[in-house]
Amino acid sequence: MTQENKEGKYVLLKGNEAIAMAAIRIGCDGYFGYPITPQSEILETLCLEKPWETTGMVVLQAESELASINMVYAGGATGKRVMTSSSSPGVALMQEGITYMAGAEIPGVIVNVQRGGPGLGTIQPSQSDYNQSTRGGGNGDYEVIVLAPASVQEMADFVETAFDLAFKYRNPVIILSDGIIGQMMEKVMLPPFKARKTAEEIATLYPWAATGRDLKRKNNIFTSLDLDQERHERHNIHLQKKYAEIKENEVLYEEIMTEDAEYIVIAFGSAARIAQKSIEDFRKEGIKVGLFRPITLWPFPTKQIARLAEKTKGMLSMEINAGQMVQDIRLAVEGKTPVYHYGRMGGMVPTPEEISDAIKNLLIKE
Repeated sequence: MTQENKEGKYVLLKGNEAIAMAAIRIGCDGYFGYPITPQSEILETLCLEKPWETTGMVVLQAESELASINMVYAGGATGKRVMTSSSSPGVALMQEGITYMAGAEIPGVIVNVQRGGPGLGTIQPSQSDYNQSTRGGGNGDYEVIVLAPASVQEMADFVETAFDLAFKYRNPVIILSDGIIGQMMEKVMLPPFKARKTAEEIATLYPWAATGRDLKRKNNIFTSLDLDQERHERHNIHLQKKYAEIKENEVLYEEIMTEDAEYIVIAFGSAARIAQKSIEDFRKEGIKVGLFRPITLWPFPTKQIARLAEKTKGMLSMEINAGQMVQDIRLAVEGKTPVYHYGRMGGMVPTPEEISDAIKNLLIKE
């Protein structure tokens, strides 16, 4: 596993390794993180690859998750492409820094390879950080863009997508993976190498960034604190307008066999991979079941799900948690069709057979 000789060739990588390799190749300036299962290979891979010798990328194991997110805060404020990664309990510790970044409009990427909770929980896979990511675990009226990869290829692809969105909207972006996608191995086409942006390019592209080139500028202080109530309300109104723009323009999703579907399973990440097998089995029996996979969990594909609700007999939210996304689905359909939930908790992963039984017993009921 080295940086060389990968142009135009598939390589076999874990999802965590793909994140690290993609970060090096798309011109990431810095990674600041702390080990925690099941995402430690991201930091380990970066250390093995030694990108500071080839691209100049900084790789630093911080003393904690709190330190990591604040280093991302500082690096993003200078216009650098910086990121961190952790798993569920570690990301919980980062919530204060994430809301600070949202308030100060600082771009950055946070990778969450989820494990079961609450608390320290288990090191096994889970999707129980949906609410923590999409509803925000920090204080205030803010939103974070959330991308949910369902393959090792998407783990690699979404690194650049996340940075592009983070800088387009000056907002934190979360790549919400889980222990299945992080640890599984698949073939992946890594992105081509891109040079890191120079100081001159950053100053030109991001006039808001604290480059230190113009000491007379007064807007190079990045803070979410403002004791002037009226001014702070204006800032919040500005943020809400930005979030509305993101909701209008950045919704991503995938539909599989939904054109004629009488029943729809809605799942994200690894759960979608498992559900697809069940759906294919139903299709072989002539039962019209389709799969809808949200790729952006925020902004959530509300309009697209509402459209499907008008022509289906029922929907099943398949999640590896107690039922978190199902709340957004029910809000989207507005009672137009029944919405059910099936999931496992505590690090338990449902089998295709379990999902098939849930579809039969909850959706089809025949």
